[in-house]
Amino acid sequence: MINYSYPIDAILLLGPTGVGKSPLGASLARHGLFERHCRHLDFGLELRLAVSYRECSIAYSKDELNFIQGVLERGLLLENEHFSLAEKIISLFLNRTGFSQKDILILNGIPRHAGQAKDMAKIADVHALIVLDCTAEDVYNRIKYNVGGDRTERIDDNKELIEKKIEIFRERTEPLIEHYEKSGRRIFRICVSDDMPAENMYQAVSLLAATNPPVTLVTEPPQR
Repeated sequence: MINYSYPIDAILLLGPTGVGKSPLGASLARHGLFERHCRHLDFGLELRLAVSYRECSIAYSKDELNFIQGVLERGLLLENEHFSLAEKIISLFLNRTGFSQKDILILNGIPRHAGQAKDMAKIADVHALIVLDCTAEDVYNRIKYNVGGDRTERIDDNKELIEKKIEIFRERTEPLIEHYEKSGRRIFRICVSDDMPAENMYQAVSLLAATNPPVTLVTEPPQR
């Protein structure tokens, strides 16, 4: 049974690869925010799971799985013309996790550029951004020592791909901060060191959110 309708309430996690978005998303899912339950959509993890179970997958076609494999191996972004696949992945996640209208969707890995942000607007109303700031050197150290505990057996963590993804983030994803800020969305910034654990990030987010919460997320979500 589907207990939601679009657009759903969402918060977007932004930061370069390895900064700790996935561990923070997991903490938000465990603890919630604004006294509401959070569902963490780790888009990269959904892609990796799709190809990991490709032999028994009935959700994706062979062409879709081959495309996803290429995205992971080359560190690419899904462009506008591929958004139907992204929408499918999101829908499968929402249904699998029992998402309800009262939940908040934590977006991690999508949208990653302005074109996706426009397409995502019909699915999710992004009320706030959590921006994790980290130097490239600290990113490398976090990945090297697996500080967040989420990098085991990653097929996209070689140095060349890490450099490529950091460059793509700076050029195409970071401008989303200005995109959402111009539309009045709340921006919560956290400075992340090379050894900062997810629980400390969560505590920092909770403090900022309690001090300056988006009014639209602390009120009762509408019945649609």
